[in-house]
Amino acid sequence: MATYSLANERLRALEDIEREIGAILQNAGTVILELSKEKTNERLLDRQAAAFTASVQHVEAELSAQIRYLTQVATGQPHEGSSYSSRKDCQMALKRVDYARLKLSDVARTWCSCSALQKHPDSLREEMETDIPNPLPQTLHAAAPGFPQTA
Repeated sequence: MATYSLANERLRALEDIEREIGAILQNAGTVILELSKEKTNERLLDRQAAAFTASVQHVEAELSAQIRYLTQVATGQPHEGSSYSSRKDCQMALKRVDYARLKLSDVARTWCSCSALQKHPDSLREEMETDIPNPLPQTLHAAAPGFPQTA
């Protein structure tokens, strides 16, 4: 529920900014209308210009805050109400687990090949020379003297 209230709060802030922009346009219109008259009311112009300037500064500050928030959300930095960072961490952990499984299966395959070679070197030598590519690296040939050498 806190996520929804935070999102609603952000939307309300954007609606307030939109209303403020409407007020800015209205102030600008009033100033232009007053300037088009032959005899201008300087006090009205000063008030409208001051209101215009203050509103523009307020909108600029609020939009900057909204952009900072969106930048923080988009870059995956932890912030209130987002699960993006946690999901990304979980995905990366799953990829690391898959990589570890792959490496462990390679080690198991190598170990099984070595232990099978030590038990039955003559029968395995014939199979490996004809059908199965050499799974052992060159450094293991010294440890298994009956194993055929490949170039």
